[in-house]
Amino acid sequence: MTEARAKARTEPGESRFAQGFALFAECLLTGVWIAVAALPLVTAPAAFAAGARHLGRRLAHESGGWREFVADFRAAVRRGWLVGVAGWVALAVVWVDVRAVRDGLPGGPLVGAVGVLALIGAAVAGLRAAADWRPGASWRSLLARAGRRTVLDPAGSFLLVGGLAVVVCSAWFSVPLAVAALGAVAAAAVAVEERHRRR
Repeated sequence: MTEARAKARTEPGESRFAQGFALFAECLLTGVWIAVAALPLVTAPAAFAAGARHLGRRLAHESGGWREFVADFRAAVRRGWLVGVAGWVALAVVWVDVRAVRDGLPGGPLVGAVGVLALIGAAVAGLRAAADWRPGASWRSLLARAGRRTVLDPAGSFLLVGGLAVVVCSAWFSVPLAVAALGAVAAAAVAVEERHRRR
């Protein structure tokens, strides 16, 4: 991987700006692919895993496109849909929690805050697990390791929380912006995991 990066730096005719812009464009395209693959909603973790693998290949200067993304998505969705279902169940539980808080449940604000923080932590762990996914990997062990990294690497976790906030704000402003931002969040997850591996 380091050799490929060194080769790419020494290739004549392509500036760092051009390489960075190409990566940015690839993130936007990957966001569209992730959004399309995540339309059934329960397939969102598998879509992020396939998107992260695609961006990882792009960073390593390996070839890969739509076909490789689809192959990775098919491999990730075999067990990844269960993670998607668990995520939606967690969201429903937190929504009920927040409704109970609004209805005046004693001790409700504390319970609601804990529920929302737990949901954010679970989302970050899910993103980290998706960025670490490889064909044949067990989602259960990926999530367990990602949960530990979420707690032990707060800087990386806060970066991903910021990325999720950008997606939510973009969706509130304009849905197409949120679709493009999904690729940026996948790239951020890849970068956070790479940074953690190098520490």
